[in-house]
Amino acid sequence: MPDFALTLIAPPGGPVLTRGIVIDIHGRIPSIKRRPPHWLAPSESCEIGVEVDDEFPYAVLQDLCDTAIRAEVLGSKPIDMALLPVARRRKRLLVADMESTIIQQECLDELADYVGLRSQVADITDRAMRGELDFETALVQRVALLKGLDARILDEVYEKRVSLMQGAETLLGTMKAEGAFCALVSGGFTFFTEKIAKRLGFDTHQANSLEIADGKLTGRVQKPILGRAAKLAALEHLTRKLQLEPDATMAVGDGANDLDMLKAAGLGVAFRAKPKVQKAAASHANGAVITHGDLTALLYLQGYSRNEFAD
Repeated sequence: MPDFALTLIAPPGGPVLTRGIVIDIHGRIPSIKRRPPHWLAPSESCEIGVEVDDEFPYAVLQDLCDTAIRAEVLGSKPIDMALLPVARRRKRLLVADMESTIIQQECLDELADYVGLRSQVADITDRAMRGELDFETALVQRVALLKGLDARILDEVYEKRVSLMQGAETLLGTMKAEGAFCALVSGGFTFFTEKIAKRLGFDTHQANSLEIADGKLTGRVQKPILGRAAKLAALEHLTRKLQLEPDATMAVGDGANDLDMLKAAGLGVAFRAKPKVQKAAASHANGAVITHGDLTALLYLQGYSRNEFAD
């Protein structure tokens, strides 16, 4: 069995990942250290098994990926690449962020639209996701701007504005079919996580609770506020509860408040993430960055082929 898998992933629906690209990459790895390319999905995902030892250590392989492959072969092509260990590839626990990860939107930004404060709220959201503002402060500031908003707007936002990220249903369906435990952890609100968890089949969910009085938002969040530390705690708690080794776990998210759980997971995926989060994931031996693919990329990273995906 090879020590590592070099996985290439392109967006679904287009002939982006060609045989020529794969042959070029394969040829840059020493012949005695590489396995034949294994296609997980035509034009979409392929992996190359690679062995490492004292003569060809991990550091050399990583440098090869970052220079000769990423820079010289992939360049600006919309292809993601990850170098990951093959041991325990198929994860038994998925812990996922919700907003801009499992769903395409930031729910607070959508709520702010109803009071004409979208740009102001979105600016605070962006600063928090980039790590320029601590999560709790950002959440309190944003929710305060929504004081007096009719609580019925929550239903309207969910029905009219919230949409699943591409590949979310396939990711959850496949991992659940394979017996994995799936948790939705969000710095957003339980009103939305409850609905998304039920819709996709998550086993559990956690988030913050908006305070409502007389049918209107009070502009406050119920304490304690769940943020970066709570996400890590959820991953660690579930790992112990399910009696798993850390390398049997996977976490995915896009913002600074996801960083701790991404670093602690056996596979931490920065999905269409902010630059700071991408950089942290890329520097971690068990980290991966997905910029172009959809959420089915998380299945390819685990070695699933498309014909193994759940309907």
